[in-house]
Amino acid sequence: MPPPIALIAAPSGLGLSRPDRRTPRVDLLPGALLEAGLGHRLKAQVEHTVKPGPYEPQRDKETRVINPRGIAEFSSRLADVVEGVVRDRRFPLVLGGDCSILLGCLLGLKRTGAHHGLAFMDGHTDFWPPEASELGGAAGMDLWFSSGRGPAVLSNLEGRGPLVRDTDVAVLGVRDLEHWGAQVSAEHVRDTAMGWMDLNTLRQDGIAASVEQALARFRASGVSGFWMHLDADVMDDDVMPAVDSRQPDGLSVEELGELVAHLVASGLAVGMDVTIYDPSLDPERHAARALVDSLATGLGALVPTPRTR
Repeated sequence: MPPPIALIAAPSGLGLSRPDRRTPRVDLLPGALLEAGLGHRLKAQVEHTVKPGPYEPQRDKETRVINPRGIAEFSSRLADVVEGVVRDRRFPLVLGGDCSILLGCLLGLKRTGAHHGLAFMDGHTDFWPPEASELGGAAGMDLWFSSGRGPAVLSNLEGRGPLVRDTDVAVLGVRDLEHWGAQVSAEHVRDTAMGWMDLNTLRQDGIAASVEQALARFRASGVSGFWMHLDADVMDDDVMPAVDSRQPDGLSVEELGELVAHLVASGLAVGMDVTIYDPSLDPERHAARALVDSLATGLGALVPTPRTR
């Protein structure tokens, strides 16, 4: 039998903006994590690679988003792979890439016809409407589009939007409240039906209790399973500085591992994507090893153990 975890490389940077003309190298994420031992520790290997089309830096005049049609096309191809792995009853671990790869992951789930939720682990809410975004990168709007908001080219992929309902979303570990202002106050994520457990809540209530609250939400809404989205910037900036939008504090290696492990222990987690880590900002790979440690702890229950005679 194949191993339970199937690694999928999705090295797309189509959702990023480049205001300083520097090219973020999130496309190097899969290789860097494998070099840091991810495949060995999960007893898994990259089985599929979905490459993006060309990057167009100009902001689309109609949608106010960079690369909207390229992201839609990439999402469809990524969905093909995610759907196939899920239908084979295996666990897709999608290595990005920027946060816009979430759209293809959720689209793949939506095609199965099952009702899924989303555990959204990110240092930022990624809940900006295009008109309020300063730069137009879809990587800062993935939760907005996934929940059916915004231009149809991204919010209604294949006519299947929303890819996840507000009531089926649990936002975990965010800490970017200082970025929220009057521009988006009417659509603030905390004013929606989404579950809200920011970094302070996780620490005050405890990770186990917070996860149980998220799981209670999922069970109450009747989901058959949930997807896990992980942006590396949810981690403490001291151990994960190799991201494009840094901010102080964040989850420690141990806290993130515990968070993911509790989610996996529910038996409802059906897949996961990992995004935003930029190996070009981590020449000695300290951050890569920290991220691999968290993933190995969090996903450890899915790793097959050797048989003993």
